Amino acid sequence: MTELWQENGFLPKIFERAMMCLKDISLQEGWENMVYTASDDRYETMKYNRVGRSGLKLPAISLGLWHNFGGVNTFENGREMLRRAFDLGITHFDLANNYGPPAGSAEEMFGQVLKKDFAPYRDEMVISTKAGYYMWPGPYGEWGSRKYLVSSLDQSLKRMGLDYVDIFYSHRPDPETPLEETMMALDHIVRSGKALYVGISSYSAEQTAEAVAILKQLGTPLLIHQPSYSMLERWIENGLQDVLEENGVGSIAFCPLAQGLLTNKYLNGIPDDSRAKSSTGFLKEEQITPETLRKVRALNQMAAARGQSLAQFALAWVLRGGKVTSALIGASRVSQIEENVQALSKLEFSDEELTRIETILNTNGDHQ
Repeated sequence: MTELWQENGFLPKIFERAMMCLKDISLQEGWENMVYTASDDRYETMKYNRVGRSGLKLPAISLGLWHNFGGVNTFENGREMLRRAFDLGITHFDLANNYGPPAGSAEEMFGQVLKKDFAPYRDEMVISTKAGYYMWPGPYGEWGSRKYLVSSLDQSLKRMGLDYVDIFYSHRPDPETPLEETMMALDHIVRSGKALYVGISSYSAEQTAEAVAILKQLGTPLLIHQPSYSMLERWIENGLQDVLEENGVGSIAFCPLAQGLLTNKYLNGIPDDSRAKSSTGFLKEEQITPETLRKVRALNQMAAARGQSLAQFALAWVLRGGKVTSALIGASRVSQIEENVQALSKLEFSDEELTRIETILNTNGDHQ
């Protein structure tokens, strides 16, 4: 049989295909085992802002691992994005216990990259995680009890292979647990050495002021608040920013691109592969109204006149005036990170531009 295969040229083809497969495997293993060395110029162009009145500084653009890291994405794509982000001076990586999907997988994936690539650079990084949303069954699997927060952070540290995180957040206010208990849990976590700083996310102005007062009395200052904020969602301007400024608390804005609405993705309608078409996405198709698209297209024209993409324009606007410490971006590919970082090359707006933006956004009345 072997002689027959040789006579008909089959055997060499089999060997050729086998060698090609081995070559692919070798290249893959080579990539996986390649020693990562961070870019020498990673700090030359990134802008770093002080967080409130603390000693900590964050890059003006930070990377969040909410949607596209963990089980939902290939490991190597996520790894490539993290490497490139760090080479561009993004030193802050933001996670939460429930990021993935599935929940926990983003932290596991980040832990692998930390071990393989970032271990020598750990002290240059600001790593944050959060707890507040559903993680396991029973009464202590979500919200803001001391039991849940402490247990969740222990699990997060194990998934990432860390002894501590730089920032630990209460991910959302708990309508039932007393705020004192939640803040005392954050204080306990810092004093236990499991976090250097603490923050809160999505708390109202009134809740934030109360949290500041409790933590101040405990001796663990509130470092930072992480609210949603974009041209299309401006609730923090109605009191929260004033509370933060008065108390020396920083802010890092999530969803500064409004789940992709403030990019070129929806300018010509709703793509079939978009989050708005997905039943699991946070951006719903009904939110993309003709009026919203009209505003987005007008903003895109302004961006083009400034020599920016719509995403760069929107990020620069969020960072205008210095009230926001950092804009927290997501990404599904390296090119998006590279594009977004370029927003920092033109952060200034003229008075005329700011007036024009307000006119576009407030056509149908006051902003949200």
